Amino acid sequence: MKSALPALKRSLIYNAWLALGIAVVGSIVGWFVAGGAGVASALVGTAMAAVFLGITAASIIVASKPSRSDMLSPAFFGIIMGGWLVKFVIFLVLVFILKDQAWVQSVVLFLSIVVAVIGSLVVDVLVVTRARVPYVDVALPGSASTGGPND
Repeated sequence: MKSALPALKRSLIYNAWLALGIAVVGSIVGWFVAGGAGVASALVGTAMAAVFLGITAASIIVASKPSRSDMLSPAFFGIIMGGWLVKFVIFLVLVFILKDQAWVQSVVLFLSIVVAVIGSLVVDVLVVTRARVPYVDVALPGSASTGGPND
């Protein structure tokens, strides 16, 4: 799991750049569609998507430390599930708060969230496919340490 941390960090950085781009483009489109309400909705939708997508990668990075990079550790699963529950509760609270707001243009908000989620999936696929993460930890003959329990 330690070898996957650089890919997760890279994913967070690329997703931040993606969110910035979506915020700019979404604000411009939102301005032409609904004026100030469109800009605000695009910014809120992009921020929501960025925070929710960042929580997932950040929770994996955080969970790798107390679980000592053991993905089958209860600590790992607990932290990941806790992150998902936090995202779910925050999403429900935001939906109930934003649904009746006069300054929210719901179509712009929805489309900015959808574009951010799809864009993030594309970024994550590109980062993972280009990452050089070993499938197994094997010591080659002649190496100084095998990393096994007998070292």
